[in-house]
Amino acid sequence: MQSSPDAALAAWLPRFRDCSVVVLGDVMLDRYVLGGVSRISPEAPIPVLHARERRSVLGGAGNVAQNIAALGGRAVLVGVCGNDDAGLEMERLIEAEPRLSAALSRCADRPTTTKTRFMSAAHQLLRVDEETSEPLGAADASAVLAAFAAALAGAAAVVISDYAKGLLTDSVLGAAIGAARTSGLPVIVDPKRSDFSAYRHAGVLTPNALELARATHLPVASDREAAAAAEVARARAQADAVLLKRSEKGLSVVREGEAALHLPTRARAVADVSGAGDTVSATVALMLGCGASLADAARLANVAAGIAVGKPGTATVSPAELAEELRGRSHAAIDDKIADLETALARIHAWRRQGLRVGFTNGCFDLIHPGHVRLLAAARAACDRLVVALNTDASVRRLKGPARPVQNETARATVMASIASADLVLLFDEDTPEELIRAILPDLLFKGADYRPEEVVGGDIVEAHGGRVVLIPLEEGHSTSATIRRIGARGM
Repeated sequence: MQSSPDAALAAWLPRFRDCSVVVLGDVMLDRYVLGGVSRISPEAPIPVLHARERRSVLGGAGNVAQNIAALGGRAVLVGVCGNDDAGLEMERLIEAEPRLSAALSRCADRPTTTKTRFMSAAHQLLRVDEETSEPLGAADASAVLAAFAAALAGAAAVVISDYAKGLLTDSVLGAAIGAARTSGLPVIVDPKRSDFSAYRHAGVLTPNALELARATHLPVASDREAAAAAEVARARAQADAVLLKRSEKGLSVVREGEAALHLPTRARAVADVSGAGDTVSATVALMLGCGASLADAARLANVAAGIAVGKPGTATVSPAELAEELRGRSHAAIDDKIADLETALARIHAWRRQGLRVGFTNGCFDLIHPGHVRLLAAARAACDRLVVALNTDASVRRLKGPARPVQNETARATVMASIASADLVLLFDEDTPEELIRAILPDLLFKGADYRPEEVVGGDIVEAHGGRVVLIPLEEGHSTSATIRRIGARGM
């Protein structure tokens, strides 16, 4: 049963849909070139990346806005971009998100801040940055502030996201914070400067531990040290509070005259911490915009960050994921993962609207063993959501013989749904999952490396729609058939 504090937090989620947040800051375009490496270049001692996929997402302040939209709120993104192709691509990404709008000033003398990462599986080989950190000119600054002032009408909160790319000069910061406070709006600032006095009169500062240590020249390792350093930073900025992001140690909230609130992390597993700070800022802004206390805002942000770091890459969090985490991993949550095709397609469509990559794998999964678990974990780490399709009992009998399966389809589906790597579990009665793959059209199709790419059922369908087949190395020494033979040999 849901605990009372978590139930109270969950009650805020439906209110996000009526909450609009203005995000002012350095907007970036994050590009990814994904592929594989199989050889070293003969021209230089560097790997040759065989590119298979390219994708682009909003970064920097854009990721904060994307997180607000994913959580169900509305975001208005204010910043600058260049008069270039990257700027046009950024605008197309914004237009594709119905709960996100933007007022970006085009600057003729500045490139759109772009970071291109070349990736082999989960490994980053190279990052190419195209940017300038020169202070914004007076005319462009005036245009940004005018757009910001116009966006405040109807807003419930403001996030200022500083990535030190030249937009947030002293004059822009002072004017923006002053205008927001005059409008009575909570102001959340994610700082990058080492001098926090630049953010004077901010509502909530949200540095990470490294940024706080650099700004105060104080230790931040223990709870006591972190609280003392946060109070120094708060006083220096004349801010209402500091919400300190402490990675695996969770969050700490420090306000003048109050005991510090230390929240241990809610993360169950850590795949990638990139972007989790943006998730915290987005959640806090929505909560404060809806009228929640800072303590409750921090508690929900802590839960959201715990979900975000469990995903590979820069990730967003949905209200459904928050609600499920607050509800706990109950039997109902396990049962919710098991779906018929119609229900599954509706969920997959919702995932794709959030920009999530859908992976797919299949098998009998009769007796789950460590090899299965590691294959599923590797597959889930390479995508945002993993669909697992199981052969029905009739299908298994046709493939394996009348003595199989050992566990019936209901038991196998329940066990699979209890595994964290599986986001959705389906049953199929055919000999192969070809029709399921044709209906779902996954972005990634996973099989064990004992197959060759051309042997993977549905691989041609996936690749024809721009997806790819991924073969995952198998862990030796594990086999359902071998386990069954050992049981029989022992007379069990």
